Amino acid sequence: MNQMISIALGGAIGALLRFFVSSGVYQWLGRELPYGTLAVNVIGSFLIGLMSEALLTQAGGSLTISYRAAVLVGLFGSFTTFSTFSLETVYLIEQGYLLRAAINVLVSIGICLPAAWAGLLSGRTLFFYSGGTIRWLGWVFPYGIVAVNFLGAFLLGIFVQLLVYRVSMSMEYRAAILVVLVGMFATFSGLYLIFYLLEEGYAFNQDLPRLLAVFFGNGFVCIVAVWIGLLAAKQL
Repeated sequence: MNQMISIALGGAIGALLRFFVSSGVYQWLGRELPYGTLAVNVIGSFLIGLMSEALLTQAGGSLTISYRAAVLVGLFGSFTTFSTFSLETVYLIEQGYLLRAAINVLVSIGICLPAAWAGLLSGRTLFFYSGGTIRWLGWVFPYGIVAVNFLGAFLLGIFVQLLVYRVSMSMEYRAAILVVLVGMFATFSGLYLIFYLLEEGYAFNQDLPRLLAVFFGNGFVCIVAVWIGLLAAKQL
């Protein structure tokens, strides 16, 4: 039951993100080709490859297993969309845009598969040494998960800069979107770190200062990564 609830929550978030990303891409690039669907499928392919390595290389208890189900099945299952890709391709064929339909198919396959492969390689590289964890004098530092969180926050910053700030909307709405997205990412990524440490032997009552330090430290890392992503996207 816990996994079903987790998948449902992850699916709700993924569906909203897909709507927001695809709508922003369509407003930015137009609808001559299904750019929005292509964007979410490419981004989702890379991230699911990366996150599958980040989340599945480490054994965990019920908390982390439910979290993994929420991310890999719920979030990315609803964020990416093969059915919409298929429908939009059929629509292009029916409207006589055979070249556009062929381009959509070739580009989607030609980019999504390498993106998933690149995500897997990135994850395997990060978790190659001791499963992405450093253990020293009783301390456990999951540097691999922190690195994945940094990368995700960096990509989030690029996404916000490229889409939100190039789509016509008020500054208040842009600020609200940025705060909500960054807050959600920092919160959920920090919670996974806490779940991981609890299942590594940390006790909530005895090690609360350490757990809070990890949680807020992860939040700081995410904010810095988003800021770097915002600056990097300005150069594009």
